[in-house]
Amino acid sequence: MFDHPTTIHSSEISDEKIKFLNKKYKSLSATNRIKELYKDFDVQDIMLTSSFAATSAFLLKLFSEVNKEQQVFFIDTGYHFEETLKYKDKLEQLYGLNVKSISAIKEEHEFTTKDETWKKNPDFCCSINKVRPLETIKKQYKVWVSGLMEWQSDHRASLNIFEMRGEILKFYPLLDITKKQRDAYIDKHQLPFHPLVAKGYNSIGCSHCTVPGKDRSGRWNNNPKTECGLHL
Repeated sequence: MFDHPTTIHSSEISDEKIKFLNKKYKSLSATNRIKELYKDFDVQDIMLTSSFAATSAFLLKLFSEVNKEQQVFFIDTGYHFEETLKYKDKLEQLYGLNVKSISAIKEEHEFTTKDETWKKNPDFCCSINKVRPLETIKKQYKVWVSGLMEWQSDHRASLNIFEMRGEILKFYPLLDITKKQRDAYIDKHQLPFHPLVAKGYNSIGCSHCTVPGKDRSGRWNNNPKTECGLHL
């Protein structure tokens, strides 16, 4: 299909090649998937995002061991828990991460604050403070890496390791990692949890919309919404 070290261009990513990538990466460990990614794509074409929530240390440690050059984008919604910002700083220092924060247009963010948009239309609030900031940089990249795992939600259970989403190829190296496997890795390597995990928060987003709960059940104050819109 294609030979190393030839990199893949977005215009060349056909359905056939995506199927080939999924087959090729399926049997690999998460670490080897990440290593292979840098053989198939240039580092400047790869966008890695992290929410620095719950157990973000898992994916970030793996990437830090494979490629220190990789930039990590953090979407600063302006509504994060103080513990999240401290956790971000801790992981940044611990793993030598190259983190860049991005945020909404000032006036649009201020509107959601005055309007308390998260109370009446959480989808619109997420769109302004999460989705749109990423849209402004996404067009610069060919691959978007995310730490989604199948067991986290019904939507995530329907994904493949590689999927074309609009104009960008999504890559989920942890997709088929079970919760048990994740927790075993965290325990073995003594990875630091987000400090709110100890208080019953297992999925952590903005402070206005997150309450303690199992898996993602505490997001958006236990309403039916389970995704912010970034990964849909």
